[in-house]
Parts: sequence; C-alpha cells; structure tokens
Amino acid sequence: MRRLFSLIFATLLTTLAAMADDITIAVDAASVVEAGMQYRVRFTVNSQDVANFQAPDFKGFEVIYGPSTSRQSSFQVINGRSTQSSSITFTYILVSSMPGTYTWTPATVQYGGKTVKSRAVSVKVVKEGTGQGTPSNGGRQQQSAPSAPTATSGSGGGISAKDLFITATASRTNVYEQEAILVTYKIYTLVNLIQLDGKLPTLDGFQIQEIPLPQTKEFTTENYNGRTYRSVVWSQYVLFPQKTGKLTIPSITYEGVVAQPNRNLDPIDAFFNGAGGMVELKKKITTPALTINVKPLPEKPADFSGAVGTFSIGSSINADKVLTNDALTLKVTVKGTGNMKLIATPTVQFPADFETYDAKVDDNFSLSRNGLTGSKSFEFLAVPRHAGTYTIPPVRFTYFDTDARAYRTLTTEAYTVEVAKGAGNATNAISDFTKQDVKELNKDIRYIKLGNVPTRTANASSLTTLPYALAYIVPLLLFIAAIVAGRRWQSSDADAGSVRMRRANKVAHRRLRQAAALLKQKQQNAFYDEVLKALYGYATNKLNIPQEHLNKDNVETEFGSRGVQPDIIAQFIQTLNDCEFARYAPGNPEATMESIYEKAVSVISQIEDTIKKA
Repeated sequence: MRRLFSLIFATLLTTLAAMADDITIAVDAASVVEAGMQYRVRFTVNSQDVANFQAPDFKGFEVIYGPSTSRQSSFQVINGRSTQSSSITFTYILVSSMPGTYTWTPATVQYGGKTVKSRAVSVKVVKEGTGQGTPSNGGRQQQSAPSAPTATSGSGGGISAKDLFITATASRTNVYEQEAILVTYKIYTLVNLIQLDGKLPTLDGFQIQEIPLPQTKEFTTENYNGRTYRSVVWSQYVLFPQKTGKLTIPSITYEGVVAQPNRNLDPIDAFFNGAGGMVELKKKITTPALTINVKPLPEKPADFSGAVGTFSIGSSINADKVLTNDALTLKVTVKGTGNMKLIATPTVQFPADFETYDAKVDDNFSLSRNGLTGSKSFEFLAVPRHAGTYTIPPVRFTYFDTDARAYRTLTTEAYTVEVAKGAGNATNAISDFTKQDVKELNKDIRYIKLGNVPTRTANASSLTTLPYALAYIVPLLLFIAAIVAGRRWQSSDADAGSVRMRRANKVAHRRLRQAAALLKQKQQNAFYDEVLKALYGYATNKLNIPQEHLNKDNVETEFGSRGVQPDIIAQFIQTLNDCEFARYAPGNPEATMESIYEKAVSVISQIEDTIKKA
C-alpha cells in the first residue's frame, strides 16, 4: 500500500511539472515605435489558473493605461473527443518621449507553485515623425473627445505637448524684497481632461499664499498660438520673496487623466471597459520653471516700518478734553495692499506726564491677487496724570512704495489735549504746584534754594558721643550686608537662569504637545499662539534673555555664539515668520498647521542637539 501511494504521488508531481512546462506567456509587442505614440503591449497566458501576474519594468516608457484583463475560453468536440482551452490577456498602453533602445525584464506569473517567465522584450524608440513606428500595436489612435473643440491634434490621436499643456506666468519677474508676486497656472487642452492633481511645493526664499478658486472648473474657449483651446485658470499663488538674488520657482509635474475612445482595443476589451470603448489615459504635464530677480530694498530709513506696497494712514482720538487719570485712546489705521502682516507698530510720542501701555493691534485684511489688502489698526491707551494742556505730535509711517519704487513717509495730524484736574488724581497730594512745578517733575536738576539759609554751629564734644559713632558704624554694616545679599541674589539668579536653560527643551515640548491637541481640535488661532509661545519661550529660556528684550536679531546672534549652524538658525527664524504669517492665510489651514508643527518640533530638536554637543 505504501508503494502504491508513493507511485501515485510521484505520478501527480510528474503531471503537474508537465503542466507547468506547458504554461507559457506570449508577448505581443512591436519592436519599433515613434516617440510620443501610444504603444500597446499584450501578455497572454495560456491558462486562467494562474496568480500574481507581474508586468515588466517598462524601462523608458510611461504606463498611461492598464492593465486591462480579458479572459478567453473554448470547447471543441472532434470525432467524439472533447478538448478545452483557456487563456488570460493583460493589456497595457504605454508612451515614450525619449528615443533610444530599451530592454524590459520578463513578465512573470505563478502557476502550481512555480514561476513562469515570458521572453525579454527589446523596443526601439525613434524620433517623432520618422514614420518608422508600427501602429498595429500601439500607434496613435484617432481621438474624438466629445467635449473637446473640433480642432484636430495632429495627424493622429496621441496626446502631445500641443494638445494638453499648462502655462506658468508671474505678474512680475523683477521685484523688490517683500513685494507681492502673483503666479498663475493655466490649462490649455484639446482633449477631454477629467482629472488633474498637483500643487506648488514649499519654496525656499518665498512665503506662499494660495488664492482660493472654485473647485468646479469652468472652461472657456481661447485662441492660443493660432489654435482654439479650452482653457481655465487652474491655480494661483501670491508669493512674497524673503531674500534677494535670482530665485527659482521650479516646474510642477501634474498627474492628469484624459478620457478618450480607443478604437484599437479589441471588442472584448471595449466591452469590459464599458462606455463603448472609452478609456482613461494617464498623462503627466510639466509646467515651465520661472526665475524671479529679487532686488534688495534701497538703504532703509531709520523709521522704516517694514511695509512694502501701497498704503495710506489715518488717525483718531476719542476725546480732546479729559480729566487726570482718565483713559485716552489714540487709534492709528494703516490701509492698503502689500505685506501688511509684517508692518511694525508705529511710534507715538506721548507727553512725559502720560502713562502709556502696549498698543492693541487689529488685523482686518485678506489675500488678494496683489498681496494682502485691507487695514491694520493700532490702538494706543494713555492716562494723563497731571492737569495741563498737552500736544501729541503727528505719527510718522515710512514704507516702500512699489509703484514709485521709493520710500514714502506719511504722517497723521497732531492732537491738542486739555487735561483738567479730576477727583482723586495724583496732584491732590501736592495741590499747590503750579504749571511750572509740574514740568519740573520730569527734570533731573532742581532749582537751588535762594535767600538766607539758617546755620548751626556743631558742638565739638558731640563728635565723641555714641550717636555720632553709630552714624558711621551702622551705614558700614548695612553696606557690608548689602554686598553679601547682592552676591547671594546674583548666585540664586544665576542658578535660576541655569534651571531655565536646562528645562527650556522640556517646557517647549510641553507647549508643543498642547499645540498638537489644538491641531486635532482644528482650533487654528489657539494653535498658532501655542506654537509661538513654544518657540519664543524656548529661545528666552535657552538663551537666558528676558522676554521683553527678545527679538529675532539677538536670537540669531546668541544662538550663533553657542555654535548653532546658520541654516538651523534660519529655519528657526523662518518657522517663527511662517507661524505668524499662516494665522491669516487662506487655503488649507490643516495642512499648513501640520507643516508648521513639524517644523517647530524639528528645529527645536536640532538646536537642542547642537548646544548639547558644544
């Protein structure tokens, strides 16, 4: 019995091996094709009981359609004997734009636990228009896209660079730093384009703001270079150059899908594809690159606000007659178009007797094709402490005018404020002061008292008394105690600074975790506030710089002195700028928030690693 089972098992293995030897993969492919022509390749396996078909690498070609799978079966009876056969065919449509000779790896399929291979295929791609291509397998098919214009696209139906392309244009190519640039990507098509994916990547040296356009594109008819196309503006971006020199906006490769009838497909293929033989062909569309020449701003005036564009300024005051200790509000409003997010707070020279507070900033602008358009208001709160008549001088606003290519200075009007003495004001304690007395409160040197000054002759015996001795000893002891206390205070302050420096990374990451939670909750404003607190907090703790003295210049200097590489410092500053700018950016806030969060985590980790190694 054991010998019988062994014989059956051996017979089965022999049968399977013989069947595997009979399985073949036939390749139907032309050996020569013109560049730009559609090229069809078929792989037919003489059995349907196969698995894991793997196509060749298609070196030198782009797959624009496939695989399309079709199955064939036949049954015959001849002289009482029946035979049955089946096969499966995998069809691809390719295109190549680079002339040359290419050899593909064999196609493979699994059958009975074994791998069956096709023959290697060698294809020669010749230049377009030579007439050497073989159209029977992959030549250009006559296209008749129902929604395309009636203009033909060459001698055949292939999708050439003249049938479908995207132009890239910039509103200006010679600009100044921070001057807005509008970049427009526009589609021109003679075919039925049904899908397009692609987006401008993050660019080094630019801040990018995408202009929201309708999701549903409406094509219009336009004559371009003597041909009638359907065209539509696909996307637009406003770019603010952040550095000078020749900056490049690289080409973008869009992934398009075109629907068109394929008359060379077999009826069975057309049946399985549906729509009477309509096929969806993939097409890559590459836009041209743009070069922008960014010039540095001319030598900046001392009071330059950082604004670049076209602006106007206005101001208002809530009252010109107030009582002492009553709040006075001066509002300065800048209107126009440009890099409004980067406008610095104007300086208001309030009288010395006014107690002042930080300005409240209100942004009311939106993205337009010329930059950020709208207004930015600054509300200054001041409290007069003494009665009198005061003048608030005009507020100066200096910006770079992109139309005039020069700096312009605008001024507001001056205001005269009458301050009357109010109840419970500070002057009650010194009620006999005149106006001249009030002015003298702000002077370091007081008038010398004139007239007879009474004098008293010292008693020599008093020099040896205990009070006299204590008058020397007590100040000396106090002086020594002050020195000791000062040194202890400096030591404790240094220890506190060291603790802050050591915990800077931990505190920053705690804030970033809070920012991550806000990101999930899609709380945009709170998210950006928390990221900015993490970045600025890390800098002030790590560098031991008080918050009120922290700015981007001393951050750059101090990090550099600690051995941090310039490119890492630039990333830190850029992340701060992006975070401040993105809060007001339209478009896709979630993608921007995720990008800024990743940048903040990365740059803090890089700085921390660098300082630890130093």
